[in-house]
Amino acid sequence: GYAGLAEWLRLTGETPAMARTDQDLGTDMLLIVTISPDSDPEALDHILELRQDQDTLFVLPKWQTLPLEEHEGWNMKFGRLPDSVVNQWLGRIANAKIGVGQSTVQELDIEGRLVTAPDELQWVADKYPMIAAGNDKAVLTEVEDKPFYILTDPDLINNAALKDADKAAAALDLIALLEPEKGPVMFDLTLHGAGRKYDLAKLLVEPPFLALTLTILAAAALAFLHGLGRFGPPRAELRAIAFGKRALVDTTAMLLRRAGRLEELGGRYAALAGVRAGALLGAPQGLQGEALNHWLDSRDKDETRGFTTRAQAVGEAKNLTQMHVAAKQLHDWTARRLGERR
Repeated sequence: GYAGLAEWLRLTGETPAMARTDQDLGTDMLLIVTISPDSDPEALDHILELRQDQDTLFVLPKWQTLPLEEHEGWNMKFGRLPDSVVNQWLGRIANAKIGVGQSTVQELDIEGRLVTAPDELQWVADKYPMIAAGNDKAVLTEVEDKPFYILTDPDLINNAALKDADKAAAALDLIALLEPEKGPVMFDLTLHGAGRKYDLAKLLVEPPFLALTLTILAAAALAFLHGLGRFGPPRAELRAIAFGKRALVDTTAMLLRRAGRLEELGGRYAALAGVRAGALLGAPQGLQGEALNHWLDSRDKDETRGFTTRAQAVGEAKNLTQMHVAAKQLHDWTARRLGERR
């Protein structure tokens, strides 16, 4: 990044301004525009239009970078950008291309100060360079017929360069070369998103939101197709409070379950089942409890104490599953005896 240069200028002179709006871009200060690979091309075209009569320094990108995990906000380089990528930015500013081949220059003369040339020096062909990188080669060049300057190699003024004392001093000399009156300078932030107005409709059809937009459209299309036909008959709306014996039983069971009293119903159900079985099988009047169970057992020719055993199983059930199984067996016993009688 270039935050170090802004701080270096503040410490050695006037605090640089920051351009965040079109109004800021219209001032007559020297504007430093630092281009990164992910900058907005349309924003650069807008700057070129607004600054066509005002001094502007454009710094080309050079390295591919990744965020540095150990330091938030820092980046690390991992390789040169392809010349084709750099030329796309350079071509918007001037009719020029990055030079092919390595420069053999070991030192650069910046206003009489000799500094070590950056690694893998990035240059353009120019017969009249402002800062030369050898014969007919330039790292700082002026655009013909416009007050535009292009620094082809950012390693002369970026944070990495300022760790070298000679390059830090040369960075000031370079800016003074473009600003003879040594007035304040301004850094552009609009190219990196400051003050940008986002169009929601445009964002929805551009990455990374394009995938989300397509997914929503596909889901809407499927919902529309699903609504064209009905699958099966329409479901009738149920009453909030149902009629009938089943609804009464279900409601009663729900209340008992919420009260935690279902486990206590086994013995009572067995007693009620005994009374019902006695009435169906013709038991003598007045028989109750064990006497009634003994009489019902005598109706079973295939099993001893058939009814009593099943009634006890219902009363001793420990959970709803056991109670359900035992109650069904008790009901089935009564049904078989009644069938035998008929």
